[in-house]
Amino acid sequence: MAETQIFHDSDTDRAFKAKWYAKRVAIYGILILWTIICLFPIYWTITTSFKLAPDVMQGNMIPFWDYTPQWRGWRSLGLSPDTIGERSTVRDEFLKRFWNSTIAAVCSSLLAVILGSLAAYGLSRFEYRFGFMKNDDISFFFLSQLILPPVVLALPFLVLYRELDLLDTRIGLILLYALTVMPIVIWIMRDQFSSIPTELEEAALVDGLSIWGAFLTIILPIALPGMVAAFILSLVLTWNEYFFAALLTSTDSVTLPVMVASQTGSQGINWWSMAALSTAAILPLVVIGVILERYIIKGMAAGAVK
Repeated sequence: MAETQIFHDSDTDRAFKAKWYAKRVAIYGILILWTIICLFPIYWTITTSFKLAPDVMQGNMIPFWDYTPQWRGWRSLGLSPDTIGERSTVRDEFLKRFWNSTIAAVCSSLLAVILGSLAAYGLSRFEYRFGFMKNDDISFFFLSQLILPPVVLALPFLVLYRELDLLDTRIGLILLYALTVMPIVIWIMRDQFSSIPTELEEAALVDGLSIWGAFLTIILPIALPGMVAAFILSLVLTWNEYFFAALLTSTDSVTLPVMVASQTGSQGINWWSMAALSTAAILPLVVIGVILERYIIKGMAAGAVK
């Protein structure tokens, strides 16, 4: 009887372990498949920058198997090994557009995080009333601005920027981009500040600090991961923005997305040049994401546990 019980327990353990391993394999299989699906566009873009026209049209995907990689896409930008040391007007144009995108995205994201964090802190700590609108209504009002299609704002901003002489300027893009991403920053940071106990500020006030002092020395360091996450999200959105950049710029302040979209000619789309430009455009975001990964994870998880 005892031996029968032992065999039964052993069979139960084996069945449990088999079910556990099967579940783990299924979960990791799904995650790997989803990773491949998400990374495939990046893989396709990078490989296309090393293809010739026939390889692009035939859909060849695997380097050194379906086709022999060439530097045509990068040569068209003056960024291939044989042209990097030579004078290139195309490379100068690319660097100018890259610099425009960098200044517009970074400055607007910083401005949005600073102003949005202050607004979010006020909404999380104080009670406001604007007519019939209270804190929750004000927060929803900010978020509702994202529902408005950008094309609706095209004519008003075009007229306004012409009157203010902000057309084709970096400062114009910075102000507009900061305005468009600020609602997202406010919602992210409001959750971050709400997850921080108010007792910390009360203790700081008892110790003689002002409200600003408590915010800068106590609250701000705790909420820093959330601010970094909001900054990176804002950076991605502003870096990839095309509509307003194409509408409000023409020569001096044109950004990378507009330059990527302009890779068309009388004979069609220059896929290799467009792919090389796109690869060069996404690399900075990839590097920033890898470096600041731990802050992104902390920022996303900080509001989940109070």
